[in-house]
Amino acid sequence: MRAIMFGIMAALLATGCAYHPPASGERVNGAPAELTCNGKIQPEEQVQLDRVDTLMAREHNHAALAQLEARRMSTVDHWVRYGQLQASTGRLDEAERIFRGLVDQCESGQGHHGLGMVLLKKDDVMESLKHLKKARELTPASAQVRNDYGYVLLMVGRYQDASYELRTSMELGDGQGPVRQNLAVAYLLTENWAGLQWMTQEYDFNGEERAYAERLAATFRSVQ
Repeated sequence: MRAIMFGIMAALLATGCAYHPPASGERVNGAPAELTCNGKIQPEEQVQLDRVDTLMAREHNHAALAQLEARRMSTVDHWVRYGQLQASTGRLDEAERIFRGLVDQCESGQGHHGLGMVLLKKDDVMESLKHLKKARELTPASAQVRNDYGYVLLMVGRYQDASYELRTSMELGDGQGPVRQNLAVAYLLTENWAGLQWMTQEYDFNGEERAYAERLAATFRSVQ
C-alpha cells in the first residue's frame, strides 16, 4: 500500500539555508542561535533569495545551496529555503531538524508547512497532517499550504474536507499548479459532478486532465 500511495504522491505533488554559525557555534534544534523570527529581509538579501528561487525552479539545488551559503543567514525565509533544499537533496533528517527549529523558535507557519512535507516524505502521514493543519491555521491565504494540507486529507480518506481545502487553494492560486489534479480527484471521489463542471467552465479543466484524474482516483479507492 505504501508504494502505491507514494506513487500517487509523486504524480500529484509536482511538490532553509546554509548557515555560517556565530563564534560560539550555537544552534537551537537545528536553527541558528541568531535567528530573528520577525526579521526584515534587506534589499541585498532579497536579490540573493531571488537568485536562489530561480535556481530552485530550474532544479539546480546544489547551486541554490551555494548561493545561500554565500551570506550569513538570520531570517525565516532563508531557513525555509535551506530546509526545502536539504529535503530535495535527500537529507530528510537535517531538513526535519531545520523545520523543527523554526517551529520551536518562531511558531512559524512556514516552519510547520516544511516540517509537514518532510514528515510526509518520511511516511509519517498523521504527524504530517498535524503540522500541515497548523500551517493552514497560521497561513490561511497560502494556496500551497491549502493544497498540501488538502492532499494529505485525501491520503487519509477525508475526501469532503480535502475538497474544501483544495477548492480554496484552486481559487487562491487562480487554478494553477498541481491543485488542478488534486481537486479533480477529490471531486471524483465525492462524486461532485457540479464541482468538476465548475472546474471546466472556470479554469478550462480539459478531458485529458480529467482522464488522468480518474486513473488517480481509482488508485485512491483501491488502497482505502
